[in-house]
Amino acid sequence: MGASMDLSNLLPQVIDIARASGQVILDIYQRGQFEKQVKNDNTPVTSADLAAHKLVVQRLSELTPDIPVLSEEDSDIPLAERAQWQRYWLVDPLDGTQEFIAGSGDFATIIALVDNNTPIMGVVYAPVSGVAYYAYQDKGAWKTTPEGETVRISTHKHELPTQSIAVAISRRQDIAAITSRLDPALNYDLVPLGSAALKSCLVAEGAVDCYLRLGPTGEWDTAATQCIVEEAGGRILNTHLTPLSYNERDTLENPNFITLGDESLPWSSILTPDDRLMEISD
Repeated sequence: MGASMDLSNLLPQVIDIARASGQVILDIYQRGQFEKQVKNDNTPVTSADLAAHKLVVQRLSELTPDIPVLSEEDSDIPLAERAQWQRYWLVDPLDGTQEFIAGSGDFATIIALVDNNTPIMGVVYAPVSGVAYYAYQDKGAWKTTPEGETVRISTHKHELPTQSIAVAISRRQDIAAITSRLDPALNYDLVPLGSAALKSCLVAEGAVDCYLRLGPTGEWDTAATQCIVEEAGGRILNTHLTPLSYNERDTLENPNFITLGDESLPWSSILTPDDRLMEISD
């Protein structure tokens, strides 16, 4: 991991930063007064996103002055510069902006520490519920409730053969697009939710078996949850069932991906790969 870091000491401070960001977002959300703009990629950004971005970047920079911060709201950094980073913070200050705008409450602040292209710490904080999920390398995954109860979380393991799989999906996702990617011989319980990070956290705590994401996301959407999910016993893979990459391409956009709770299930037959889907639709 390069130069040694005390992740056990760092983690509580990062959780505090995520909570502070969440409080900024929640204050704006509860007032119901915010500005909304459309970014160049045609996605929305609000004054809550930008306020949370400012707080998280400032607090992380004070906490670890030598570690750069890459945030969704300031991500126009060329690979030639990013490639020099052995270690960096990867942040989505407000994951689930559309849900924030819609008033569903399904949004979160997510913060990851990436080392040598691998997420080694992840924090996800949902300000409306007050729930925090977090993990760091080789120390397990945990969930803290608003009442202060902390429990270790783990993914759901199936006893084969299984006939039903619980699938988290985006609330605004075309359900037919999801079901067309899954083996029709099985039964599926579809669980809609907003924030991409919160859906992966549902997999990490065993509430659902997988989360299938079709469509654009950024590396900041998956880095923190990848650490949490893997420490809970699962995986996040692209839809060809190979690992996602971090800070290794010019683009920071993820491919379609699936968060798996139980890797022993026959996902290669359950899931229709992108290239097979193209053949079917031609």
